[in-house]
Amino acid sequence: MTEKILVGIDIGGTTVKQAFIDMGGNIITKWEIPTDKSDSGKNIVPDIVKSVQEKLEESQIHKSSVLSIGVGAPGFIDVENGMIFEAVNLGWKNFGLKKQMEELMGVPTFVDNDANLASVGEMWKGAGNGATNLVCVTLGTGVGGGVIAGGEIIHGQNGMAGEIGHIASVVEGGAPCNCGKKGCLETVASATGIARLGLEAVTQSPEGLLKKKLDERESISARDVLDAAKAGDDIGISVVDTFAHHLGLALANLSNTLNPETIVIGGGVSKAGTFLVDKLEAEFKKYAIPKIAKETAIRIATLGNDAGVIGAAWLGKTSLKKMENEVQ
Repeated sequence: MTEKILVGIDIGGTTVKQAFIDMGGNIITKWEIPTDKSDSGKNIVPDIVKSVQEKLEESQIHKSSVLSIGVGAPGFIDVENGMIFEAVNLGWKNFGLKKQMEELMGVPTFVDNDANLASVGEMWKGAGNGATNLVCVTLGTGVGGGVIAGGEIIHGQNGMAGEIGHIASVVEGGAPCNCGKKGCLETVASATGIARLGLEAVTQSPEGLLKKKLDERESISARDVLDAAKAGDDIGISVVDTFAHHLGLALANLSNTLNPETIVIGGGVSKAGTFLVDKLEAEFKKYAIPKIAKETAIRIATLGNDAGVIGAAWLGKTSLKKMENEVQ
């Protein structure tokens, strides 16, 4: 008999990442398919099921070996029922993701927010290094996050805990945020926000590395800002210091409240590595309670695009075990 496996699925706006994962959290095989968002996303789940079935056959794994399926999806989610209240980028509204997956696959399926699952992926097999109390922050186009306490995902009253990017008024009267407010953390700590700060700064300066980038391409990216700062460019350093101040302060306030063992930084901006961590730690230590500042580790995420599928597999494994314990 084939050893039991877990299926991890991470639904994104462009691709759906999928993997077969063993009970220890190690990827057996992984692949991805395009996300078909046509007709309000009605083809997404059937496409996933077809893909999983084909991969099982190709891998010569019988469906009876699949213990559970975990799915990470964007948007606002009723975790208990696996219902997507709304995922704008996928066209879903009041969509029964769990129900449809179970009807088509016949395997217990569990659903959570994609940022939450990336967080537990890092906890299980990544930079979380086995910590059961951690905060994960993803610095990409926006700022995503997840909070883990006692090894459990914190969902809050209606599943919206972990919206770290929308810590409000870090910049009073700041730039408009997609949530409708102004000056949220996301407006200064996301890749988009860093690029905006860089552009604003460089338009007031007649020289420097960022000015050259702007003249060459008529645009500036977050990577340009971070590279310029690493190279000693005054404007780049100033922008990174501003970004690090706001994020470091926000992380300190979160840590003073939650007391995590580890803070994991992921997303495209995290590729700045040690340079970024050093900047954040300096600001974090200014505002965190001294004992928390001393004992909280800030680490760069290590799983990359695999975090979501590994976290989804963890969700399937642990949720099924909880159900079995409740029955006993």
